[in-house]
Amino acid sequence: MIEEMYKAATDRYDCGMVYRRCGNSGIFLPVISLGFWHNFGETAPLERSKEMMRYAFDHGVTSFDLANNYGPGYGTAEETFGYVFDKSFRPYRDEMFVASKAGYDMWPGPYGNWGSRKYLMASVDQSLRRTHLDYFDVFYSHRYDPDTPLEETLQALVDIVRAGKALYVGISRWPVEAAKFGFDYLRRHDVPCLIFQDRLNMIDRRVSLDGTLDNVVENGVGFIGFSPLAQGVLTGRYLNGIPADSRAMQGKFLKTSQISGELIEKVRSLNEIAAKRGQTLAQMSLSWVLAHPGVTSVIVGSSSTAQLADSLQAVAKMEFSREELTAIDHIVEGMSL
Repeated sequence: MIEEMYKAATDRYDCGMVYRRCGNSGIFLPVISLGFWHNFGETAPLERSKEMMRYAFDHGVTSFDLANNYGPGYGTAEETFGYVFDKSFRPYRDEMFVASKAGYDMWPGPYGNWGSRKYLMASVDQSLRRTHLDYFDVFYSHRYDPDTPLEETLQALVDIVRAGKALYVGISRWPVEAAKFGFDYLRRHDVPCLIFQDRLNMIDRRVSLDGTLDNVVENGVGFIGFSPLAQGVLTGRYLNGIPADSRAMQGKFLKTSQISGELIEKVRSLNEIAAKRGQTLAQMSLSWVLAHPGVTSVIVGSSSTAQLADSLQAVAKMEFSREELTAIDHIVEGMSL
């Protein structure tokens, strides 16, 4: 049977999605971006991945966040994207903003990791083949490499743009001083950094405390946050203990020892604030990140269309009263994962 070609919803830009300017650029991104970190690899049902991608696009999500080693296994999230892109999204390529990255372990040997020119150049070519794209909208250095000269990593990013393999470049999780150097280098080489990516959630506020977010704003760079739900802790998953099918119980990026009784009580208190706001805890957690000045977008990773639909409703209420923010601060004080 020949699969019927996907036709995007005609009202996709009229269903409530909000778009924010990315730093000082001409790019606007939806405040919610779809992340491919751990739910689109070879272990995920292809039909579910396609359904989530279509649902996202039909509801104004034009920003898709990939990396070369996303899966599991490595590369398979990009392969999933490439398959669905061919089947559904090729006619809509110019409406999509697709990001990929390189910097973490990808293949064996000395050239499959970190930030060398050889690794980045090979990675962007491999990622383009897997995604079936001619170019990325933005290509990131995925992490700071303390052993490779920053000039080497940054010049590779410049040359990736000049070769037509990406329109913009980004930096992810670089320390403040290294990021300052990077922003200046890229600007002087006429390829200004478009966007900076790092973790931000109600529990992990490092970027808002160590100068990272201020540095991004001062340099006219956009900011996109990942892990806004703290591996599911800032959702309703742990309100009544640790579910058998949760990440903590399975030991996936979270351990049962981290989900203490005290943490559960704090999460319940946060959930009460969310309920008073007319939101789920997940929605409030996303809204909290988006309430920060300088934040362009937040990346959500969903395992179902229902989860994605819930997340998208955060857009309806992104403002907080001073009393709400104070109450949240009081609850999360001392929390860690």
